[in-house]
Amino acid sequence: MKKIILLASAVAMLSATACNKLLDLTPRDSISDKVMWADVSSAEYAVNSVYSYIYDIYVTYPCVAGMTDALTDQIKYGSYLYNSMCFIPSEIAYGGSTLTANYVDVYMGAWGSLYGALRRTNEAIYNLHTLGTNLSEADRTRLEAELRLVRGWLYFELVKRYKEIIIYDEDLTAIVKDKAVSPEADGWKAVKDDLAFAEQNLPEKANARGRLDKGAAYALATRALLYAKDYAGVIAAADAVKSLGYSLESDYASVFAGGGTESILQYNFSYADNVMQSFDFYYSPGGDFARVGQQGGAYATPTQEMVESYELATGGFPDWSPWHGTTTETPPYKLLEPRFQASILYNGATWKGRTIEPYVGGLDGWAEWRKETQPLGRTTTGYYLRKGVDENHDFAGRDASKGTQPAVILRYGEVLLNKAEACYRTNDPAGANAAVKEIRSRVGLPYTDLSGDDLWAAIRQERRVELAFEGLWYWDLRRWEDSAKPYPTGLNGYQVHGLRIAPGAVSGQFEYSYVSVDDKDRNFPQKMYRFPMPSSELNSNALVEQYAEWK
Repeated sequence: MKKIILLASAVAMLSATACNKLLDLTPRDSISDKVMWADVSSAEYAVNSVYSYIYDIYVTYPCVAGMTDALTDQIKYGSYLYNSMCFIPSEIAYGGSTLTANYVDVYMGAWGSLYGALRRTNEAIYNLHTLGTNLSEADRTRLEAELRLVRGWLYFELVKRYKEIIIYDEDLTAIVKDKAVSPEADGWKAVKDDLAFAEQNLPEKANARGRLDKGAAYALATRALLYAKDYAGVIAAADAVKSLGYSLESDYASVFAGGGTESILQYNFSYADNVMQSFDFYYSPGGDFARVGQQGGAYATPTQEMVESYELATGGFPDWSPWHGTTTETPPYKLLEPRFQASILYNGATWKGRTIEPYVGGLDGWAEWRKETQPLGRTTTGYYLRKGVDENHDFAGRDASKGTQPAVILRYGEVLLNKAEACYRTNDPAGANAAVKEIRSRVGLPYTDLSGDDLWAAIRQERRVELAFEGLWYWDLRRWEDSAKPYPTGLNGYQVHGLRIAPGAVSGQFEYSYVSVDDKDRNFPQKMYRFPMPSSELNSNALVEQYAEWK
């Protein structure tokens, strides 16, 4: 699926010219709604404009300051500049008096953006109903299902942030200046209704021509219904995804290049269509730029805490205590399981035909947190992100800030873990164990069936590692209401660390020193379980008031 530039498409459709230019009042840079919804081809273009909100949900809306993984112990933004993708994610993680209603709304709130997207989605549904009368019933139903999948997703993102929200549908005549919020249960009903319509009326992937399909609707339902605590619905949706033919890829690393049997919904990019992403620019190792005389990359790097979350390839965890001080002993990186190898670049890892050098004076380099305000591609933790970064991206060729590796948004690995959790919640340990075992078997890790708290710990561990750096862990902790608990269960009372790596006294030897990359302990206040209503809504809507947590 691509972002479609509607203007270019519309102009192409208006190629006929009038004989008398003085009397030709037809606009050449726009198209009327009536014409846009007159046939299925142009109607699909109109719906394509709504597709872009899916990518916004994935990248822009979660936290404009950067990846939400940086609000946990998974990654660290290394720059001390007071900007997004620099110090601000750390400031959010520290919590305290900084987290005022206005601050949280600016950097994490998405009320205005989500409601803007909802309004345009509802307008599209309204236009489909009122202007798409020449379309076949099958096409009208399919396009409505596409739009309702997006709308259900938008409402899901609102309810998970704000709980009680304002609900509007495609009846544009019902829009009023002042409207009260609805109970949380009504919000979840709106989500479920839209996703159910999409599930029933979208085609399967083979017949969808690259458009939204039934698998995406069911996969999203497994995620959304976990939040709604509709565990039976999660299990049913997960089974439906499986029945559609999705399965785990045999090679975990290949999943994030897109395609295959595991990717259910991905956002594609193309140089030819001038639709690109900037992920490679922000997160590639600094040495990739240095080799071609440029600077960039390494805005956020994995933490030592995340590295220590991975098991040995044979199962079980190594003893990391020697690296919690200073030592010349080589860390057990090469002994760790495949998901570590596919997700994190470390000292000595192979990348783009070279060896990663995240040490003092190395090609990639190391920067001291806080004292070196701008790392400029160097790591403050001793690691670099591998997962999601395109190893084939050529910084010497194309514009370094633009990449085309797909963004995998929904995949079967998550669906399995969503089912595992739902089975656990419904007292079905056999179903939960089967899903966890399938996830672990893919990467060759042993597993013995568990029950009770041990089973929950295993599900939690697999979500943390299998879905690392995919933007889910912060929201998982929040929906479990674990965030305000002490670390490591929650996000209170800890600092994240890295390894300072420097050449040792002997050639080829390195000295590893355990260092904090935080200014102070992190803190998640209770009020962050619900984001504040923005002042813009409070000032314009007489029937709402600030949520109790933020008064």
